[in-house]
Amino acid sequence: MDCISSLVVGLAQALCESMNMAERRAGHKTDLKQAISDLETATGELKAIRDDLNLRIQRDNLEGRSCTNRAREWLSAVQAAEVRTESILARFMRREQKKMMQRRCLSCLGCAEYKLSKKVLGSLKSINELRQRSEDIQTDGGLIQETCTKIPTKSVVGITTMMEQVWELLSEEEERGIIGVYGPGGVGKTTLMQSINNELITKGHQYDVLIWVTMSREFGECTIQRAVGARLGLSWDEKETGEGRAFRIYRALKQRRFLLLLDDVWEEIDFEKTGVPRPDRENKCKIMFTTRSLALCSNIGAECKLRVEFLEKQHAWELFCGKVGRRDLLESPLIRRHAENIVTKCGGLPLALITLGGAMAHRETEEEWIHANEVLNRFPAEMKGMDYVFALLKFSYDNLESDLLRTCFLYCALFPEDHSIEIEQLVEYWVGEGFLISSHGVNTIYQGYFLVGDLKAACLVETGDEKTQVKMHNVVRSFALWIASEQGTYKELILVEPSMGLTEAPKTERWRHTLVISLLDNRLQMLPENPICPNLTTLLLQQNSSLKKIPANFFMYMPVLRVLDLSFTSITEIPLSIKYLVELYHLALSGTKISVLPQELRNLRMLKHLDLQRTQFLQTIPRDAICWLSKLEVLNLYYSYAGWELQSYGEDEEEELGFADLEHLENLTTLGITVLSLESLKTLYEFDVLHKCIQHLHVEECNGLPHFDLSSLSNHGGNIRRLSIKSCNDLEYLITPTDVDWLPSLEVLTVHSLHKLSRVWGNSVSQESLRNIRCINISHCHKLKNVSWAQQLPKLETIDLFDCRELEELISDHESPSIEDLVLFPGLKTLSIRDLPELSSILPSRFSFQKLETLVIINCPKVKKLPFQERVQPNLPAVYCDEKWWDALEKDQPITELCCSPRFVPN
Repeated sequence: MDCISSLVVGLAQALCESMNMAERRAGHKTDLKQAISDLETATGELKAIRDDLNLRIQRDNLEGRSCTNRAREWLSAVQAAEVRTESILARFMRREQKKMMQRRCLSCLGCAEYKLSKKVLGSLKSINELRQRSEDIQTDGGLIQETCTKIPTKSVVGITTMMEQVWELLSEEEERGIIGVYGPGGVGKTTLMQSINNELITKGHQYDVLIWVTMSREFGECTIQRAVGARLGLSWDEKETGEGRAFRIYRALKQRRFLLLLDDVWEEIDFEKTGVPRPDRENKCKIMFTTRSLALCSNIGAECKLRVEFLEKQHAWELFCGKVGRRDLLESPLIRRHAENIVTKCGGLPLALITLGGAMAHRETEEEWIHANEVLNRFPAEMKGMDYVFALLKFSYDNLESDLLRTCFLYCALFPEDHSIEIEQLVEYWVGEGFLISSHGVNTIYQGYFLVGDLKAACLVETGDEKTQVKMHNVVRSFALWIASEQGTYKELILVEPSMGLTEAPKTERWRHTLVISLLDNRLQMLPENPICPNLTTLLLQQNSSLKKIPANFFMYMPVLRVLDLSFTSITEIPLSIKYLVELYHLALSGTKISVLPQELRNLRMLKHLDLQRTQFLQTIPRDAICWLSKLEVLNLYYSYAGWELQSYGEDEEEELGFADLEHLENLTTLGITVLSLESLKTLYEFDVLHKCIQHLHVEECNGLPHFDLSSLSNHGGNIRRLSIKSCNDLEYLITPTDVDWLPSLEVLTVHSLHKLSRVWGNSVSQESLRNIRCINISHCHKLKNVSWAQQLPKLETIDLFDCRELEELISDHESPSIEDLVLFPGLKTLSIRDLPELSSILPSRFSFQKLETLVIINCPKVKKLPFQERVQPNLPAVYCDEKWWDALEKDQPITELCCSPRFVPN
């Protein structure tokens, strides 16, 4: 019984415990489900609080404010809580699914549910605490003060002046907001910008943030957005649109004063698309960028454009020496001159100086330095490192807008190093080559000037010694020749050796396959007898003064030659084989010693340009030599042939060219004329058709002419660009029309040996008359008193007065303006006054020259003061004069010694 009783009692107890466990399990199940529901609700509320907080942080970021550390820590805690909640919810769902599928021990099931319930309650407690903490969290950590870090730079030499200019532009008082810094590749634009960035960091600045952007050629605006976003701490999804990024950037920058530095800009930038606010007077922000294109500066809207110039000789030498690193070696007489030649070849281009300086750092023998110079002269691309320099320049070349522009650029390399080319002459070559073709009334000359402007804007050519000239930097020229011979269509087809001191022409074999030959400015005495050049289109032989004769058959095998220049050689005749040049467009014979133009010239039916100016020995031009040239557009006989009176000869002789023959040249647009008698001048007046073509006019020995009547020309000389009047002994002045603005195209006026000339013009010079004159040369005009008429000419750059015995002053005091601050000679750069015994005053004392660079005073004993002694000027001219005269100047003004003495140049 005891055993049975015990068994019954045990079963009863087990049943009770099982019933209690079931009741607890049912309770736990009910409590757990409710807790899970509470957890889901609490988590959702916490996420909403988190999202609101993130919006506040994002708004602060857009306004340039940082996030507090406390807010960052709370967000991290929320993220951890979310991870725990997701784990709990996933575990609960798995249990509910498995419970229906598996039979488990009731006690084990209850234990697991109990543990899960504890985790849910713990998570609920943590979330509730986070919700309570969120009420006190501040997100605004204050303005972000981060600026650019210092940037490592290359050697910095010779940019002090540029740095000062930039500092001034970045000052608080300067209102110009967008600054363009331009110049050719390798000139130091990036180094300048990096130095500015580093100086701002070192010395301090007034900007809230500095932003440096190294531009990308392909993704300009995107590059700016990425860099600006990174600097401001903005983050966005890569899928976000450019408009969205721009809006956020604008919000972030509009309340801040920023300086944006953009390095190496290649394309126009729309700042609105990037989101960068445009600088103005109110926000006082600045944008500074570097580019290789002046045109791009204008397109972007730069209010100030700064060109980074090539280094001066002293700074170039200093930079080169620094890269070589061997001062003792460079100072040795054996090496120094070779090193200086290399520096000269670099032309002040920092990149070339650094590259070649590094290449020569370990070269110690004279032979090595000689070899380096020879390679640079002949094959510069083979010098170590020059391939990198050329690759940098090739970016600018490739970025030119058209193949035409690239071709015109390469053509400039046919001229010598550091050679100033007259733009007009260069354009005439281009026309002759067929690069420029007139269509729809477009003037090819103006088109050529437009292309020159494009090349200058791209910093691939620069202004020459005069405004009317252009020249190519030495390194850029070497690059152009490399492109032409190695990369372009001229591969192995060019022969370019100008100014090389050649006394013999290259062997005939080198002529056979060439397209272009440039041997100008050498010492050639002979040319090959009969070179075979089936492809030759250009032959430049000018300025070979020792060349006296051209072989008789020289031109026989040049069937496609288009441009031939023999100017300023000493040839006395033209070989008859010239008749074979049936494709010739451009023939230049100026400054030669030929006396007769051969009749065979008539065969050149394609000829458009014939330049015979300053051929003073030319006496005979058969009319048939010119009359058959129906396509002739330019005929220049300035200071040349003057046999205009028609003359008949015997049966075997030809009539000479006359004015009437020129009238029949239907395409003639440009004419240079020389007149050596009063009869010829009167005859010229009768040919109205020619008057509109005359651009160069030389009148000499027209005795019996008291007044030269420009009004007699049908267009009042409206197209005359050069006017020269010489040895007309009775001429007193020139008559000009009174009802029009006369000689508007005149650029150069030369007046010589007019002994009765009391004044140049018969009436006063109006504001529009002579508006394009650049140069005035007056000599041996003894009755002339002054040149007051020239005082307001806007483009006048040069005045040369020589041996005018009665000239007392440049500007008559009673003809000078009454307003003291009015500028006289606003553009004058060079004034040369020589052998003027009565000249006592250069300018009235209240005036001074504004742009004068050179002042030559020789044998003017009555001049006692310089025209800038009494007024302080920032830029003083160099004064070329006799030392005794200089010492005798009146120096009673306190600033005289300070201002004048450093500029004295002994004559």
